[in-house]
Amino acid sequence: MQHDTASKGLPFMKMHGLGNDFVVIDQRDGDAVVDAALARALGDRHRGVGFDQLAVLTAPKDADVALTFFNADGSVSGACGNATRCIAQYEMTRLGRDALTLKTERGVLSAVQVADGLVGVNMGQPMLDWADVPLAQEMDTLALPIDGAPTATGMGNPHCTFFVDDAETVDLETLGPLFEHHELFPERTNVQFASLIGENHLRMRVWERGVGVTLASGSSSCATAVAAARKGLTGRQVAIDLDGGRIDIDWREDGVWMTGPTAHVFSGHLTPTFLADI
Repeated sequence: MQHDTASKGLPFMKMHGLGNDFVVIDQRDGDAVVDAALARALGDRHRGVGFDQLAVLTAPKDADVALTFFNADGSVSGACGNATRCIAQYEMTRLGRDALTLKTERGVLSAVQVADGLVGVNMGQPMLDWADVPLAQEMDTLALPIDGAPTATGMGNPHCTFFVDDAETVDLETLGPLFEHHELFPERTNVQFASLIGENHLRMRVWERGVGVTLASGSSSCATAVAAARKGLTGRQVAIDLDGGRIDIDWREDGVWMTGPTAHVFSGHLTPTFLADI
């Protein structure tokens, strides 16, 4: 995605993983300057392109590609599993490879091509200590002192997972922002509501910090699988049904592996006029 912003605007790609959608901007040529204001303008689904996250590609020395993530409200996110998986697929196809390394705030992550066009990404080890999530004070992350005793997990971003009888009946629009801004989470948190619907099979719905209700979330899926295993509800390998489809999570010795589909929807250009108005 080479570009000349003066004459052609700014190229971007629109992708999604299970309906968790994002815009990708390639900054490896050094021309594009992406900041919170651009992220907010792009994230507007009426006046911009619209996304849950914006992913910015840069060229690191110790990995194949580096990723920085912004939420739709312009805040920075340390992780975005679905975007990582989709960008890995794009780069592996472009380079003619079946494995890739991607540098994020979580460190250098490994991605592999698997059967049926699916992509697996190792999202790293979960952070289970209260200070690493982070939480506002020392406590057991397995059962927080909040009604419903949710579990806190760090996956490069904070997560608060509730296990409920029926995730379908949860009012995400009301409860999501309530817990996103809970005083125990100084950096806010992603919020998940999950139900056990079969052996090693979960139904989960997500409220993402800085975004709102989303059809899917890779890091949230990883956090929910880890929380379910810690509580003894499942083993360490689970299938999760999200609003946007199914994702498979495998908590291995080397990290939490996430496997699912990817989609490159279209490529386009932001006009110079749009960029000048930001």
